[in-house]
Amino acid sequence: MTVVSSKYARIENDLCQTEPWATEALIRHFPVTDMKIWEPAAGNHLIADVLKEAGATVHTSDIATYERPQDQWLDFLDDLPVTFGGDGIITNPPYGVQNRTAVKFAEKALERCSGLVALLLTAKFDSGSTRTHLFRDNPRFAGKIVLIDRISLLLNNESGTEDHAWYIWTEAPRLPRVPVLIYAGREA
Repeated sequence: MTVVSSKYARIENDLCQTEPWATEALIRHFPVTDMKIWEPAAGNHLIADVLKEAGATVHTSDIATYERPQDQWLDFLDDLPVTFGGDGIITNPPYGVQNRTAVKFAEKALERCSGLVALLLTAKFDSGSTRTHLFRDNPRFAGKIVLIDRISLLLNNESGTEDHAWYIWTEAPRLPRVPVLIYAGREA
């Protein structure tokens, strides 16, 4: 099978929203109650809203303002000395051409947060020799939650065309340990 580029026309600072069930699938396995979470690609706060309902305190930021304002305007990929003293970063980052922006987002998130990092990415994101530093060679990589249902990033009640998964890193664990693989969907 050959992987081809999407025919979807790219728009600068495009808004790809995350259906609430996808975030619910994450927090069923990685609870966020009483955690302080940063959502750095917050868009219209759909992930943040689910995290708040689950008992987290959420700080939102984004490179643009959509329908709902962010707590802070911030380009997460800037080389500013930004660190996060909270418990975790959870987001659906921009992917960019060949997922290069998503790789940078993952690297920045791991640099800025020593706790939980959970990124919603394409299901094949962990494949490839250029990403071994994020997965195989990274002692913080804790697991992958494969979403068995497809997300409609346009919130149009149509099934999406791409498979997605949550990739999770935690604080440096005691070794040896093996990352977990979990399957989750709309239903608990």
